[in-house]
Amino acid sequence: MGRKSTKENKNIYQISRENNGLTRDAAAERLEFISSDRIEKIESEKSNPHPDEILAMAECYKNPSLCNYYCSHECPIGREYVPEVTSKDLSLITLEMLSTLNTLSKEKDRMIDIAADGMVSKDEMPDFLRIKDYLDDMSLTIDSLKLWIENTIAAGEIDSGLLKKKL
Repeated sequence: MGRKSTKENKNIYQISRENNGLTRDAAAERLEFISSDRIEKIESEKSNPHPDEILAMAECYKNPSLCNYYCSHECPIGREYVPEVTSKDLSLITLEMLSTLNTLSKEKDRMIDIAADGMVSKDEMPDFLRIKDYLDDMSLTIDSLKLWIENTIAAGEIDSGLLKKKL
């Protein structure tokens, strides 16, 4: 059995592994294609992880948020285009979604007016940008819901097969 780390500034990968009670050796055994030395390099930030390693760690450590973290913090493209999604309770996600839907419902007529001529004029721009911000909020809330679902599946609280069944 390996020693418990005393490092204070642990990165998300080490925290996720340790939260699952895994030593580097045990994690490497489960991950199969990632050695304990490679895990150490990723956790000590001597080496950047590869996307396939992140996918494997997210599954092994039952932490799907590792994928979003990697994309929003470490991937050069993702840093530009992928927002960080944080884990939230389902009730908070639902309230955020309903609040944004209510706001967008009120903004619907203004968006129709703006889009009617196929252009956004200078005087329409402030309203357009405000509506865009609401849509960005909704997108982030949807991503939070997806992450909640993935985390709940990973924790074994939802059967992923049930989600795939068509009614």
